[in-house]
Formats: sequence, C-alpha cells, structure tokens
Amino acid sequence: MRRSAAALLGIVGGMVAGAAFIRRRSVRRERVDLYYENGSMVSLSNGSPDAERLLPLARDILRSTR
Repeated sequence: MRRSAAALLGIVGGMVAGAAFIRRRSVRRERVDLYYENGSMVSLSNGSPDAERLLPLARDILRSTR
C-alpha cells in the first residue's frame, strides 16, 4: 500500500513539475542582449526603460529581414 501511494505521489509530482516547466518555456519574454567588444554582455529585460527604447527598433529590424 505504501509503495503504491509513493508511486502515485511521484507520478503526480512529476506531472506537476512537467506542467510548470512547459508553462515557463511557453511564456514569451522579450529582452535585449548587448554584447561588447571586450566580451561582456548586458541583458535588459522587458519593462526596463532602456529595453523599452530598444525593443521597438529590434522588432522593426527583425520584421524587415523576414
């Protein structure tokens, strides 16, 4: 009885973890990654003031290349 309850709990836990992983991957998050010559990188997430200026430009560039 304990084995089957543990197995059932493991299966349910795996399903919940899988659903959370899929949901996290499906959320579309935009960000701007700035790469510098010295090898450093800065990532600006959607919602930051600098990203709000650069994201429309990046969208236009991507749209024009398609």
